[in-house]
Amino acid sequence: MLKKFIKILPIAILALILGVYFGLRLSRYISINEEQRQARKISEILNYTSDFYVDSVKADKLAEDAINGMFSNLDPHTTYINSTEQKASEEEFRGNFEGIGVEFQIVNDTITVVSPITNGPSESVGIISGDRIVKIDGKNCIGLKNDQVIKKLRGAKGTSVVLTIYRPSNKNISDYRVVRDRINLYSVDVSLMIDDKTGYINLTRFAETTTDEMIDALKKLTSQGMKQLVLDLRNNPGGYLTQAASVADLFLDNNKMIVYTKARVKNFNEEYHAEKTYPFEKLPIIVLVNAGTASAAEIVSGAIQDWDRGLIVGETTFGKGLVQRGIQLSDGSAVRITIARYFTPSGRGIQRNFKDKKSYYEEIMNRQEIDGNNMDHSTEKDSTKPKFKTMGGRVVYGGGGIAPDYFVELQKSSDYSFELRKNNVYYQFVRDFLDRNGKQIRSKYSGNLLSFEKEFSFTDSQLNEFTKFASKLKTKYDANGFEKDKELIRYRLKAFVARDLFKNDGWYLTLLKTDRQFNKGISLIKETVRMTESEKK
Repeated sequence: MLKKFIKILPIAILALILGVYFGLRLSRYISINEEQRQARKISEILNYTSDFYVDSVKADKLAEDAINGMFSNLDPHTTYINSTEQKASEEEFRGNFEGIGVEFQIVNDTITVVSPITNGPSESVGIISGDRIVKIDGKNCIGLKNDQVIKKLRGAKGTSVVLTIYRPSNKNISDYRVVRDRINLYSVDVSLMIDDKTGYINLTRFAETTTDEMIDALKKLTSQGMKQLVLDLRNNPGGYLTQAASVADLFLDNNKMIVYTKARVKNFNEEYHAEKTYPFEKLPIIVLVNAGTASAAEIVSGAIQDWDRGLIVGETTFGKGLVQRGIQLSDGSAVRITIARYFTPSGRGIQRNFKDKKSYYEEIMNRQEIDGNNMDHSTEKDSTKPKFKTMGGRVVYGGGGIAPDYFVELQKSSDYSFELRKNNVYYQFVRDFLDRNGKQIRSKYSGNLLSFEKEFSFTDSQLNEFTKFASKLKTKYDANGFEKDKELIRYRLKAFVARDLFKNDGWYLTLLKTDRQFNKGISLIKETVRMTESEKK
């Protein structure tokens, strides 16, 4: 009996293996057939609707609506992107586009140059801030909309466009032939020294060139004497996960975990560790965040917080802990499909609940957070969120973004200030002011931002002119609102002049003076120095 069993054992094992193999193949075959059946159903409905619907319909619109409907019950970040949006998105994350290189606004139906991009083709031919573009290739362009202007000014590298420009300072109209070129879009909006030892970097996204830009900015600031850093990630919506890991690597050492992902498809499970050695790994760092800090920006914030590497200051971040993979379709459109969840070094998943998509986005608008020390994260102690610990033993919580170590609300302004910004009054007033006084101001402060910062200010008389100007633009004067925000208004007007003279360096250096979150961060530098010194020991 035993001998007989031994003889048939190999056959039984082979039969079992073949059974499992063919079972899996059959399961896959059935699954594929089911997918094909559903695809056929969608195709049939599309055809019937196109053929028989009472009004004429466009097949591409029906298909897009069907795709959006398919995704509607999934997470909020699995999305369809049409071909136009996909092209713009590719340019944004690639970090360049081809055009003439100007930032513009349409003021009173006229294209107004806010700033030519540094070293771009428009700057090279002498176009300056405040120029009005009145014709493009000989055709009147007054009254064009933003998208129409972009379509006319962008184009292939090497092609040219003739701009007819009115310059208010000398009241001349001249033609400028601009040869289009590749224009770089930067992730580092600005990097500058706030004082003799404090560097400041504003990082706006995580694109292909982000890490290289960060390294260049850190090296520049180090050469200028930087001993401590404020990294501003506010309103940074994220981007490439790989770039987030590389940026975090700049500040972390010894193969420390940065982030890891978990997916249904095991091939999408990944771990990212600090790999390279950089001279910034002991640099005291403050990270500024708010509700607009999302995704890849939360990865950097979470890694720094979990390793007690620096302090997070501001407001709780957005809470996006899902990873998307972009897949381009044959017509140039694309889908972004969530393939994994990511987790911070302590094991935190930061994704918020998204069952109710409407409240998902409303929740960040309705948060009530009070200024205060949150180093022990006691503000979340009654939460049902899962509890984790930083490497230094501090309690942190998952499931709701990155809560800062110090809560600081952004400066609350009056309704009057809101209306001034909404109606673009600041820019229009300063543009008019510089049309009249720009030549003298540039002559006095050219190339000397620090002198401008110390000496230039709008007088009370000029502020009164501003309120009258605003009233003409149908922004009703509010005495209480004006008195409440008088100094904020003064600094914001100054910032617009500073941007015209010194671009982003002037803009940020001026506005940071009134920035509550930034100023609180600066006051906490000594605390993060102590953390860094403790880590060295």
